[in-house]
Amino acid sequence: MPSDTVAALVLAAGRARRFGNDKRLAHLPQRGPLLAATLATLRPHFGEIRVVVGIEDDPVQLGIAKDIGTIVAATADQGMGASLAAGIRMLRFESQAAAVAVMLGDMPWLSEDTFALLCSRASDRAIVRPIYRGQGGHPVLFGRCFWGSLEQLTDDEGARSVVRRHQNACIEIEVHDPGVVQDVDRPWDLDWARRHGR
Repeated sequence: MPSDTVAALVLAAGRARRFGNDKRLAHLPQRGPLLAATLATLRPHFGEIRVVVGIEDDPVQLGIAKDIGTIVAATADQGMGASLAAGIRMLRFESQAAAVAVMLGDMPWLSEDTFALLCSRASDRAIVRPIYRGQGGHPVLFGRCFWGSLEQLTDDEGARSVVRRHQNACIEIEVHDPGVVQDVDRPWDLDWARRHGR
């Protein structure tokens, strides 16, 4: 059953010029555009999903379904932190969720078990994050009491500074899912699933 206490916030406002073109539209074999494939992995687990996009983005062109809400980050060019702050600011008014799962739009390979495990540990006063072989991954779940700190982000660091400041509230969960650390930076990353038998 989709969680009714944890909302998913997908950061997808960056065009990722390192990739060579708009990677959100890059094609995954049997799964379609990258962003749409990532959103499809979230659907079974979250009743509430929002996608942060840029001011010039067309949600339809990006393959975002009509029943998934979008949040426009006017300052997305300042970096991931600014996009996250814009998303949280809107979510705080629109959602009653106790926690938010912050997800990147280019991570379509997480397992179902991982989402279920992370959501089972979420609360309004905890920060929950997966660890794979010593490396922190996504999504990171932030309890509602940390949303105010996330709203203050302005740069490209993302939420790492918030995690560092609240280590005592952090629950790190070791998972056997490489999908939590595998995003798409270069075109050859799209072939990751085939190389790893997934």
